[in-house]
Amino acid sequence: MKIKDVATKLNISPRAIRFYEDKGLISPYKQENNLYRTFNEKEVWRLQTIISLREAGMTIADIKKALPEVDEKDKEQLQYYLEMQRSIIFSQWLELKQIIETTDTMIELLKYKNSLPLNDIFLLAEGSKRLREMRKNWRDKWDFDHQAKTHDERVLNNDNEYKGYEEALKITIQWVSPRVGERGLDIGTGTGNLAGKFLDKGVQMAGIDQSKEMMKQCRSKHPQMEIKLGNFLAIPYLDGQFDFIVTTFALHHISDEQKLLALDEMRRVLKPHGRICITDLMFENETKKELYIKDLNEQGKTDLIKTIQNEYYSICSSLLNWFDENGYITKHRQLNDLLYIVYAVPIR
Repeated sequence: MKIKDVATKLNISPRAIRFYEDKGLISPYKQENNLYRTFNEKEVWRLQTIISLREAGMTIADIKKALPEVDEKDKEQLQYYLEMQRSIIFSQWLELKQIIETTDTMIELLKYKNSLPLNDIFLLAEGSKRLREMRKNWRDKWDFDHQAKTHDERVLNNDNEYKGYEEALKITIQWVSPRVGERGLDIGTGTGNLAGKFLDKGVQMAGIDQSKEMMKQCRSKHPQMEIKLGNFLAIPYLDGQFDFIVTTFALHHISDEQKLLALDEMRRVLKPHGRICITDLMFENETKKELYIKDLNEQGKTDLIKTIQNEYYSICSSLLNWFDENGYITKHRQLNDLLYIVYAVPIR
C-alpha cells in the first residue's frame, strides 16, 4: 500500500505520516529503485495505534516508549501509559477549571466594584498558581512501588504505623454504613484491603492510587473493582460521582497545605450529600504532638521520631475545623495513640 492510499484509509495527510517516520515511530519499506514507501498491514496497524494514542493526548516521546509494549502485546504496561496520560489530562482539566473560576471572580469584582483592584488580582493569581504548584510538587518519597508486593504482610506485622489496622478498617465500614445501590471511592487504595471489604458487602467501589505496583496488586485481588491512577490532589473523576469517600492510612503522605486541596477535591467528586470518612495517623492538636515527640525523645526512640518527621500527620482539630467551616457535621474517635477516625456529613 502506497503512502497516499494509507493516508486516505486513515484520514490523515501524507505529511503527518512522514512526520511519524522522521520521529522513528514507523519504518515503512522503501523500494530500492525509487525509494517509494510501501506499507504492509503491520505498519498500517501501527499508524492506527499512533493516531489513537495522539488522540488520547500522548506526546511523541511517550508514544515512542509505549509502542514496544504494543508490539509485544503487553496490555498491562500499555494500560499504565494510558492511565498515566489520563491522569495528566485530568490535572490539566482541573487547572483549566481553576483558571475559569479565577476569571469568573475577576468578572464579579469588576461588576460590583467597577474596577479590578491590583491587590485583588494579585491574590487571585497567586492563589491559582499555588494550587497548580501543589498538584505538581508532590513526590512519592516512600517508594510505594517497591513496597507493593510486601504491603499486606507489613500491615499485619507493623505495630507502629499500622497498629490496630484490621479494627480500623472494620470501624470505618461501620461508620460509613453503606446502603444498597451506593457507590464509594477509596483514595490511596493501595492493595485494596478496605475497598475489598466494601465489595464483600455488595457495595460498588472505585479506587485510586498513584503507585503502579499497588494498582497491580489491587487488580489481582479485586478484578471486579474500578481502579484509576490518581491521587488526593487530582482525583480523576468528574464532579458529583460518589455517595461516600473513604481513605485509610494515606492522608499523612501529603502536606498540611495539600490536605486542604485534597478535602476540596473530595467534596468536588461527591454527590450533594456525600459523606467522608478519614482513618489515619493524627495528633489531637499541636500541643499533644509536641508532648508525644518529647516523650519519645526521653525514651530514646529516635527512630520513631524520624518516622513522624518524615510524614505529615494531620492535626485532628484542624480537620474538624475545616469540616465545620464548610458545612459538615462530624464525629471522631481516637482508636489508639496515633490513630483517629473522622467522619463528616454535609448539612448544607
